[in-house]
Amino acid sequence: MASGKIIIAIDGYSSTGKSTFAKLVAKGLGYIYADSGALYRAVTYFAYTNGFIDDRGNIDKENLQRVLPKVEITFRTNKKGDSQTFLNGANIEKYIRQSTVSSHVSPIAEIPFVRDFVNVMLRRMGQDKGLVMDGRDIGTAVFPNAEIKIFMTASEQVRAMRRFKELQAKGEKDTFESVLENLKKRDYIDSHREKDPLTKAKDAIELDNSSMSLEDEIEWLNTILLPNFNLKVELGQQEI
Repeated sequence: MASGKIIIAIDGYSSTGKSTFAKLVAKGLGYIYADSGALYRAVTYFAYTNGFIDDRGNIDKENLQRVLPKVEITFRTNKKGDSQTFLNGANIEKYIRQSTVSSHVSPIAEIPFVRDFVNVMLRRMGQDKGLVMDGRDIGTAVFPNAEIKIFMTASEQVRAMRRFKELQAKGEKDTFESVLENLKKRDYIDSHREKDPLTKAKDAIELDNSSMSLEDEIEWLNTILLPNFNLKVELGQQEI
């Protein structure tokens, strides 16, 4: 059996619970959690709030590419131990999860220079291993040599309902139909972009969690994959 710190790459469709699962795994292993989606959302938020995306969704790629190298995106942990996203020193965590950003993030994320910008940051985070990272091309483009690769999926209806309930809890007024349509659009863009499209790595293990709880997912990981590395996610007093 292998031992020592590893990289766990988690890819998959939107609203499959990748981030929730990845955060729990990282805490249970004492690893660092890196949210690649937050980086793309931060770039989207920057582009939208600085006028690089117009009301019709058109993106001023030329000027965005010019200023992007000067943008600083960092993660900081709050008193509860939760990761918070900062843009040029300002906490933007609550803004990047709103529907305005969600509706524009896939077109931004498919731009090659944006992906290059984010991937450089992600690879820097993984230099010392001991990392759990989720996204859409982590196991294929960012860390193709990751020791564990998981591809998460679930049915469209299940994923849309999860997202719809999240938005309701935040007081958003989106309808289920609009959430489902946005999800389908994001799936298509993510899977058909020219650079690093969403796809299952050849050596990734698929996890369909349509009818699974978080406890089921952790048990699956502890039983199927982690024993090969002498690792086990210890939940302890963590809330699920």
